Amino acid sequence: MQPFCGSMAAMEKPLVKPSNPCFSSGPCSKRPGWRLEALADALVGRSHRSEPGKARLKLAIDLTREVLGIPAEHRIGIVAGSDTGAIEIAMWNLLGARGVDMLSWESFGQDWVEDVTRELALPDVRVLEADYGSLPDLTSVDFSRDVVFLWNGTTSGVCVPDGDWIPNDRAGLTLCDATSAVFAMPLPWDKLDVVSWSWQKVLGGEGAHGMLVLSPRAVARIAEYRPARPLPKIFRIAERGKLNEAIFTGATINTPSMLCVEDYLDALRWARDSGGLEALIRRSRQNLATIADWVAHTDWIDFLAQDVTTRSSTSICLRLTAPWFTVLSGDEQRKVTKQMGKWLEEEGAAYDIDAYRSAPPGFRIWGGATVESSDIRCLLRWLEWAYARARR
Repeated sequence: MQPFCGSMAAMEKPLVKPSNPCFSSGPCSKRPGWRLEALADALVGRSHRSEPGKARLKLAIDLTREVLGIPAEHRIGIVAGSDTGAIEIAMWNLLGARGVDMLSWESFGQDWVEDVTRELALPDVRVLEADYGSLPDLTSVDFSRDVVFLWNGTTSGVCVPDGDWIPNDRAGLTLCDATSAVFAMPLPWDKLDVVSWSWQKVLGGEGAHGMLVLSPRAVARIAEYRPARPLPKIFRIAERGKLNEAIFTGATINTPSMLCVEDYLDALRWARDSGGLEALIRRSRQNLATIADWVAHTDWIDFLAQDVTTRSSTSICLRLTAPWFTVLSGDEQRKVTKQMGKWLEEEGAAYDIDAYRSAPPGFRIWGGATVESSDIRCLLRWLEWAYARARR
């Protein structure tokens, strides 16, 4: 790919647009080839508690386990409220038995910090923070305590490099918000006691539904510890001191959308038939590599993630580094990047690539497996055009 060099040719509007201009980080692009006809067999008008309804929900759980390779002893449940609902259920049911280390390096991690410190108001909380673009010091985490962290910071494009920093002999539980990592990055299930995500992320499903995975250690905590705080019905995954096992076989706490269930099943089948988890990870890494090659040859842009080993392959966050841009105020920088994004949207070249509202000004390009590298290459040409226009 030729870098932008300021020539008149580089300033000309590209002739080719991405076949799919959807680069949003949530809801994310549908799988390649998706059509409404994929929902033709949705169990609409039927109860989710009917035998066919329960079978569909159980199939969603079983296919999730198959595609991700989740150990048989781990429970998998479908819950309300997207990833937020899933991680909140985990925190409200499990935290408080020990001190808690909270890791935060972007907006959603900070949300969980605020919930634990203000809403749950736990007495023993350590917060390990880092600015956008960096990770906290993972070597300082105390695993005699419970640990809450994101595998991938969706709004910063910074992910943990692996699970080597998590010991096998930990005393506390690890609670991992993996919503923009699962299905795109390898997760060490033996080191994660709770994992949450939502359908509308890496597989491009529809919103409002969350997934909650519990290890045997997390299940044991539920049997051993009952928090003194009241839990609303939507959060209750235990009955009389025992895990409500029905939730983890497809009996959801509240009514799910059977249209969304069918769409998730379609995405899971596509993932399985496309080569499974390894293929999904490979596609996402190729998308990151495409952008990395462009960034390496483009002198006005860089990754927000400072360490190459922590760069996300899904929520790929970029910042402008040109001298004329860096001397602007934060508000002026955001005005420039928003205008560039608006031009691309008006041209039908890219939708929803602005940086998250609380992140530094820049761009966030979704690189999960449902996005084609060829479309990203097209998008980068259009970004060059928008940048040239912004400099006029």
